[in-house]
Amino acid sequence: MDAITPQPRAAWVAGRAEHGAGTFAVTHPCDDTEVATVALPDSDQVERAVASAAGAAATLRRSPAHARATALEDIAKGLATRAGELAELITAECGKPLRWAEVEVAHAVAALRSSAREATRADGELHRLDSDVAGEQRMELVRRRPRGPVLGAVPAHCPLGVAAHTVAAALAVGAPVVLAPDTRAPLGALALGEVLAEADLPEGAFSVLPFEARKGTARLATDPRFAVTYAGATGTTTAVVLADWPDLGAAARRIAASATQEAGQGAHAVRTVVVEAAVADDFVAALTDAMRAQPTGDPFDPAVSVGPLATADAATRFAEWLDEVTSGGAKLLTGSATEPTLLRGPVAAEPVPGPVLVVSVADSADAAFELAEGARTGVFTRDVTLALRASAELAADTAVIGDVPAYRPDSVRATMREFGVERVTVLTGVPL
Repeated sequence: MDAITPQPRAAWVAGRAEHGAGTFAVTHPCDDTEVATVALPDSDQVERAVASAAGAAATLRRSPAHARATALEDIAKGLATRAGELAELITAECGKPLRWAEVEVAHAVAALRSSAREATRADGELHRLDSDVAGEQRMELVRRRPRGPVLGAVPAHCPLGVAAHTVAAALAVGAPVVLAPDTRAPLGALALGEVLAEADLPEGAFSVLPFEARKGTARLATDPRFAVTYAGATGTTTAVVLADWPDLGAAARRIAASATQEAGQGAHAVRTVVVEAAVADDFVAALTDAMRAQPTGDPFDPAVSVGPLATADAATRFAEWLDEVTSGGAKLLTGSATEPTLLRGPVAAEPVPGPVLVVSVADSADAAFELAEGARTGVFTRDVTLALRASAELAADTAVIGDVPAYRPDSVRATMREFGVERVTVLTGVPL
């Protein structure tokens, strides 16, 4: 890639741009080209950021819904106007192919707009309590309120998407947020901080503090002033291909694209595939071709869909895992530690982040459902009965019929529930 002129980037402390006592360099994972120099916040700045978030909690909680919705819509517009710049920034800092970086920016904008709508929805419910004599002339009012300040641990492989999703959910429920992006890819979150600074938010409503992965955020997460720590979607994703699916090639291409979209680093990347034995030979052949066909190369090339892992540590872990499972008996169908990889299972160790798929064969649909593990499962079937059985039998929280699971910007609503808590008020003497 061409060198990008380094420009110092400030951290955001209680809504204000500040330089720290030290700096660190952000480099492009493909060739170590320096992308930017970023301020490293010191302990005093961290304390001020957390204290300001705690101090702003009551103000933000009491702020009118329309004000929070307007701020969120303004933030969405601010990101949208910088979409091209932000996509290139994401590609530069974490190596995500430009085509997927553009999708990440679009998802960030959509999540903020979704949260703006959610912020103004009625959050209270009234319930009669007179189903029993003790509840005569009584009603209960159930409302949600924010738990308190949110700590957002932003991973290197999704530097803007997770940051924007966290901010969207936190501000929508009325909670201040402190973002702690990984120092190896903090630029998306810091750019979001620039946009947040232009919004009409109370003082202390947000901070962006780059931290060394795991160590810094782990220390922050123990601070009792944070009510919630959020690091994006969790759990794994799998796919099940049943014998009745009419186009095995299309299913294979869709699954291969999902597995490699973020070099297999995102929670929504399909990691394992279970195929019914009746179509296994044809499907595995199609899946092998589909994995080989994924374009690799310069992540700034719009035609490329598979880039490097976001950090050198992640690349090392993936190479070690691949060596371990192939030595343990897994069959390598295509790929290597630096290419999209397909393995024939079983494998003894759960896949680590990387562009890899593990395919297994099941004798029947029921056996396939038993083998499918993970928080999200895509089931390729046209049989309504099998689809309903899948929704009942799978261990997954979410089942998608006819496609692979993918990130949905409206999932910010579920995150808002995580950031809130129900409060019940019983009203007495109510004429019913």
